[in-house]
Amino acid sequence: MRKLVLILLCPLLCIGNVVRAYAKEGGKEGIPVIESKSAILMDCKTGKILWEKDAFEPMAMASTTKIMTAIITLENANLEDMVTVSQKATLAPKVKMFLQKGEEVKLEYLLYALMLESSNDAAVAIAEHVGGTVEGFCKMMTDKAKEIGTKDTIFETPNGLDAGNHHSTSYDLALISSYALQNDKFMKLINTPSISFSSSKRPYTFNNKNRLLRELDGANGIKTGFTNKAGHCFVGSAKRGGMQLVSVVLQSGWGERGKNQKFIDSKELLNYGFKNYKYYDVIDNTYAAANVAIERSKTPELGLYYKDCLELPLTEQEFQSISIKFDMPQAIKAPVLRNQKLGVAKVFINGKLYTEIDLVTVAEAARHDLKTCMERVLNEFISIGTRNEVNIILPEF
Repeated sequence: MRKLVLILLCPLLCIGNVVRAYAKEGGKEGIPVIESKSAILMDCKTGKILWEKDAFEPMAMASTTKIMTAIITLENANLEDMVTVSQKATLAPKVKMFLQKGEEVKLEYLLYALMLESSNDAAVAIAEHVGGTVEGFCKMMTDKAKEIGTKDTIFETPNGLDAGNHHSTSYDLALISSYALQNDKFMKLINTPSISFSSSKRPYTFNNKNRLLRELDGANGIKTGFTNKAGHCFVGSAKRGGMQLVSVVLQSGWGERGKNQKFIDSKELLNYGFKNYKYYDVIDNTYAAANVAIERSKTPELGLYYKDCLELPLTEQEFQSISIKFDMPQAIKAPVLRNQKLGVAKVFINGKLYTEIDLVTVAEAARHDLKTCMERVLNEFISIGTRNEVNIILPEF
């Protein structure tokens, strides 16, 4: 009986080992195995999603909020400004600088405290200085998110503490972060290892708490986060060669395990992207895409060109799967203008529509028929009074 039990258990033990190995290696064909509840990997250059898991689910995002806090400040304030700390700012919970009421700190230094060690009191002091009130600043944050193209993000705090309807999505945070990474001052801020400075009351020293900068080749950002509601969160970024990627993981867990898992998941995603994707020229707008017949014109046909180029990060399999279908008329009546849109090219990846690019004419084609010829003759007669001699040549039909 004992031997029978062992015989039955052996296959199960083997399956367990296979499953653990599968997860460790990232799953079938290297697909990431991510424990975080929501996650995404995005190419910053094109905005193409390289991998996602419930990336459009609205969730609490903790201190990853501060990415937008920093961008609003960089775009709307003078970093040399001296900020006077309010009583409200001093009441912010940990993590904090322990600012004192009436203390004066240069705005630039508050940004370092915000992004290097996630100081919540610094976020409130910044918000009141830049936005007049915390509420006014949060409206600026939400409006900017919409301008960037987010789909479901509302900011109700400048520091990410759980409050009201404060939420975002992995997708939206990736968009915001891709935008932020284009700002040189932001890049300098998040990649500073440490900084020391003094306020009107005392000296400070802050060290960058982003482990990814030390643990992943090419890492260059961005921000950790944690609240009781959000769990551990992280927005990471890295650049290798000419490819800049951003990863977002939300609700990676709680406690020490969750704290470590957010970095494990982030590295898994970023390494997957660099290993499997490279840029391909999908569409080159210097070559004619198609021809269209032109009716009632001496020009029998015109070439149509893609209005834009299309370069995308793709796996080898995705590149091989690309198909382009034209949605355009076979013929069109003149007149036709130069750069006139006459159709679209639909780009499919793995059979799914990815994008559409306009098809435009390379030149113009004048109308040439009986009606237009007679109009030309009539115009010549109308102008006869202003000429000493009129020599009318009837056009050929």
